[in-house]
Amino acid sequence: MTSETITAEAAGTWKLGDLSVNRIGFGAMRLTGSAAFHLGTPSDRNRSVTVLRRALELGVNHIDTAAFYFSSLRSANELINSALAPYPDDLVIVTKVGPHRDYTGEWGTSARPDQLRGQVEENLRQLGRDHLDVVNLRRMRQDSIAEHFGALAELREAGLIRHLGISGVEPRHLAEAQAIAPVVCVQNQYGLHSPDAGADAMLRMCGEQGIAFVPFFAIAGEGGAQGSSGSEDDEIRAVARAHEATPAQVRLAWTLQQGPHVLAIPGTGNPDHLAANVAAGALRLTADELARLGAAYRQAG
Repeated sequence: MTSETITAEAAGTWKLGDLSVNRIGFGAMRLTGSAAFHLGTPSDRNRSVTVLRRALELGVNHIDTAAFYFSSLRSANELINSALAPYPDDLVIVTKVGPHRDYTGEWGTSARPDQLRGQVEENLRQLGRDHLDVVNLRRMRQDSIAEHFGALAELREAGLIRHLGISGVEPRHLAEAQAIAPVVCVQNQYGLHSPDAGADAMLRMCGEQGIAFVPFFAIAGEGGAQGSSGSEDDEIRAVARAHEATPAQVRLAWTLQQGPHVLAIPGTGNPDHLAANVAAGALRLTADELARLGAAYRQAG
């Protein structure tokens, strides 16, 4: 399952609006260091650039990033720009706005609706683009997202954004956003590590409406921004052994097999892990394995 010959095409495709992407993409969060944000130690710049270029060689055409993905020495957007510009025509770069980090790396107050244009323009500047393919509004505990999403919808009408998505939301927020403008993707935490009835409902709702569901931390699980703890459920290990795969590959394969509309954006700064993640798109779990993992998923709660 770690063959360098397996490409992202093996996972199949889905559309973000009118933009077709392979269902295995790449998350840029871990490019900047040994852990995300200001955690861990900064990455080796050349290695991060190599990972990005290798991702495209392996058929990845969907990269998830944000201006607030930076460490003390590295910026994910700057790395993407330096490594990949001029960008291939089929490369879809998805960014997110809402959260805010100051120059020290500390988290600040999330953006008001009138501040979102500045965040969009910062992503444009860092990436060297004249428009953003997809922008996700990351909900930051607000009860209603209407005002924030409406501000992004105005930027979409102005041509700065092609498509809109939402992140960290409940089903009611999807309905709220759709009353304002089309939603092409929902990005929520989801994976074998933590059963969540709300996330299950959102996954089903997106499938019914043809909207991409894009889980984050599908591999890292409860480790989140710090990365995977390395501890695995016995059932996951057993399935991995049966396929001569890694537990991380099983987690990704299980996620992708929750529906054809489910995408994956595993992140890494390691070229070997990148190849293994992409290869997971070719792993097909049996009905029995899916049932066993599903039972373990439900019991985890």
